[in-house]
Amino acid sequence: MNWQNNLFKILKKEDIKIFSYVPDAGHKILIDNAIKDTTITAIPLTSEEEGIGIAAGSHLGGLKAVLLMQSSGVGNCINQLSLINHGQFPFLTIVTMRGEFGEGNPWQYAMGQAVVPSLNSIGINCLKIDNEYDVESTVKAALTMVFKSERSVAVLLSQKLIGAKAF
Repeated sequence: MNWQNNLFKILKKEDIKIFSYVPDAGHKILIDNAIKDTTITAIPLTSEEEGIGIAAGSHLGGLKAVLLMQSSGVGNCINQLSLINHGQFPFLTIVTMRGEFGEGNPWQYAMGQAVVPSLNSIGINCLKIDNEYDVESTVKAALTMVFKSERSVAVLLSQKLIGAKAF
């Protein structure tokens, strides 16, 4: 999973100081790196929607933040996500996808298939990564869109990239 360490380095180089997350095996390396790094504040969440407020507060305080969540977490916080456009603050989330390639858990399909249309309908651009070779260019594009153009972007890490969980 060298691409995950590279992803962490890209985010750190962009000066992302706040990593909020709900524990997720797909984000384990990112989360572990954030916790170990003394220059980063890693914030475990009880619900993904808490990360929206943290991202807004970080922006108001002059810091950059990222919210790490699984595709099912998008469904948990869709109302909060819809407020980003009205609040007009930049927002970056990295979403590990479920309900796709090789998924064995039938309960993951509904939200996995609803992520892109749901996020697009509330003004969040989705950039999907299917292979490790696209991680760097896609994440750098997302960082430009979010922190230079002040847009909202969800980077979607597909199950082809992270691997399907055994079920």
